[in-house]
Amino acid sequence: MVNQVKKIVIFTPAMTRRGAAAKLSEMRTTAPAAPGLRPVSDPAGRHYVLDGRPIAAPPLPAGLYLVATPIGNLRDVTVRALAVLAGADLIACEDTRVTRKLLDRYGIATPLSAYHEHNAAQARPRLLARLGEGAAIALVSDAGTPLVSDPGYKLVREARAAGASVTAVPGPSAVLAALTLSGLPSDRFFFEGFLPAKETARRARIAELKRIPATLVLFETGARIAASLSDLAAGLGAREAALCRELTKLHEEVRRGDLMTLAAQTSEPRGEMVIVVAPPDGQAEVTALDLDSLLRQALDRVSVKEAVAEVAAVTGTPRRDVYQRALALDKERGHGR
Repeated sequence: MVNQVKKIVIFTPAMTRRGAAAKLSEMRTTAPAAPGLRPVSDPAGRHYVLDGRPIAAPPLPAGLYLVATPIGNLRDVTVRALAVLAGADLIACEDTRVTRKLLDRYGIATPLSAYHEHNAAQARPRLLARLGEGAAIALVSDAGTPLVSDPGYKLVREARAAGASVTAVPGPSAVLAALTLSGLPSDRFFFEGFLPAKETARRARIAELKRIPATLVLFETGARIAASLSDLAAGLGAREAALCRELTKLHEEVRRGDLMTLAAQTSEPRGEMVIVVAPPDGQAEVTALDLDSLLRQALDRVSVKEAVAEVAAVTGTPRRDVYQRALALDKERGHGR
């Protein structure tokens, strides 16, 4: 009996996607695959490399998969996310160069297609057409959970309207990471995203956020962080806050203090940051000017009934008082109901 000689290849975490694919193409064996592994001669190449092992990714049912990706440390990716990214027919991503780093890290060869705020109107119909043809498409952002401060929600809405399956593959989130690290109340929080870039609009928005009875979570860029912290301090006062940057990375930093102190100590660091701000003092009162401002903005969007519910919830003002003021403002606007 002639012993069969098997070729053993070691896959390292640092191996690139192309390197891993090349090694796999060289491998040949007549032995059955180990449990959970496809035969290495699999022509589809749907696999990922984890701890030096090529692991087969089962084919995915048709549909759109919303996949959370690491916010900094590539080891934070979930095993399920790797299987979906490797098993998909296509990955739609904000920046192919950013997503390519993650795929190379785990030896994934799935094709990439750019989908971001500047090309969404043109790219979305093509992605919907692929879904209609029975493709499995993974949607990722540059970092964290997709649809948070990016245009993905329109794709999800139209995919659902077209009858496509939509599945969430949860994982890393800068919002939750910063909130938990801040040491501030986390039982109730309001995610604002990015404040307006222009000073007047930014200050107006901060005035609206002032009375929300919850911890605030905001994103900001290094170029605008000093101005935003200064405006937050002016608009919200000396509230306790935390400034989080480089989350999950080697130089992760969380600075805590009141807004005025943080504003005075911050220049313009690189990258994007998360600001977490404590809720307002429970004894703070809502002025008539605050109430009218919030009601006018709400009435521009929704009915009197909905505006009353929204503003009463945000300010804690008795619903009866808010309703009386809403009726008066609505009548002034010439839209009495």
